[in-house]
Amino acid sequence: MRALSAIALGALLLCGSAAAEDKPVRQLEPVHVNAMRNPEVRKYKVILAGLDAFERHRQLAPRAERLHFRLRPQGKDESARPLALRLVGDGGYQLPITIDADRRFVVPRVDAAEDAESELELNRKRRAYRTDPDIRTPGLAAHQRRLGDLRLECKVTVAMAKAEIPTFWVMTINTILLRTDWCNFFGDPEDFRWENVSRKAHFPFRSDQPLLGAVLVDGKRSAKLEVKGHTFQVPIGNASWSDDALVELTFAEPAEAKEAAPATGTAGETPRTAP
Repeated sequence: MRALSAIALGALLLCGSAAAEDKPVRQLEPVHVNAMRNPEVRKYKVILAGLDAFERHRQLAPRAERLHFRLRPQGKDESARPLALRLVGDGGYQLPITIDADRRFVVPRVDAAEDAESELELNRKRRAYRTDPDIRTPGLAAHQRRLGDLRLECKVTVAMAKAEIPTFWVMTINTILLRTDWCNFFGDPEDFRWENVSRKAHFPFRSDQPLLGAVLVDGKRSAKLEVKGHTFQVPIGNASWSDDALVELTFAEPAEAKEAAPATGTAGETPRTAP
């Protein structure tokens, strides 16, 4: 029954590249910041779907004032050029987007960008980077992730996926999961179908550093989470864990050693042993 969770994850994590294959890349003038073939692009309407989801579900992370996105490398970046990002659309429309030192950025709502059927374009070849939501409540330590923030990241990711893949596949996945809220599939303790696959399926999130471990902590209750490499698995669909629960990460190396960026089933509960 791993295939069920794989179907949902595949739609979320792979839909961007799959949808892009059928679309011709917009031809650029030599003066543009990106004149390479097959640049990394994301349609503005997909980004807007993510912004809408952020506003619709922002009670999950009430202290996160804006939706940030983050560029995540999919391998070694061989280019020495600084990362450059912009919206580019019909009629010569362009709007540069600022990228910070952590590869985070904000995409504004602009009517002109929507009217021009713009695309978010990065000056790297396709699949060199992923564009993921990055939602963080202020004041948390570097090794802590708030569960409500992660849930909201999933909501944004799902909304963007649904805007990007064909309606047929959205309806197919809705039917297979027997729900329209895909995020609640991962770790739902009330779903006993198909050998409890929903209860055992956890949603993957990435850390900037390789991980030794991760623990979900909610008051005096805690549960060890599965980790592999930079990824930690979270039961975001298990409503018994509050939005204020924290994932406490243990890194395999000190935070100071992280790589410099280019310029710009249900988790088993365990007793908590530390305050």
